[in-house]
Amino acid sequence: MTKEEKMTEIAESAGKLFTFTIDASTAQVVKLEAQDAGGVRRELSEEEKASLAQAGTAVDLEQFVERAFEAGIACVLGGGGPEDRADEPAEEAELRHLLLTPLIEHSPARRLMQREVLSRAILGTLIQHATKAPAAAESSPATGLQSERAAPARAN
Repeated sequence: MTKEEKMTEIAESAGKLFTFTIDASTAQVVKLEAQDAGGVRRELSEEEKASLAQAGTAVDLEQFVERAFEAGIACVLGGGGPEDRADEPAEEAELRHLLLTPLIEHSPARRLMQREVLSRAILGTLIQHATKAPAAAESSPATGLQSERAAPARAN
């Protein structure tokens, strides 16, 4: 297969459905497959996975937790929260990361950055989104946050 054919195949797979197989006991993804319109599944190549990772969201979950931590600091200090950093230079992003990392490591938030905790949070969130009624899923983020606070604690 030529390089152009591989790139075409990768581009075509980006528009398909994807199936993640997750081990519920460990919350780890054990398989990622593409699914075509006919429902036929196939495992993705390493090149396709790399392409999806590059084309995916700009923020991974660890960065999301970092930003939430930074927003908490800004809230306590009375400053504005972190803005959308889509256009942030790489040097500034690295500096912010270097400053926040030791703060997070010496706080209760350290546990939130552990891979197992993040994986369980992802699995729990996916299950919640899959089981909620469509009307409930369309509620505002503030409403959802309040209802989550009122909900009893769930075991991971």
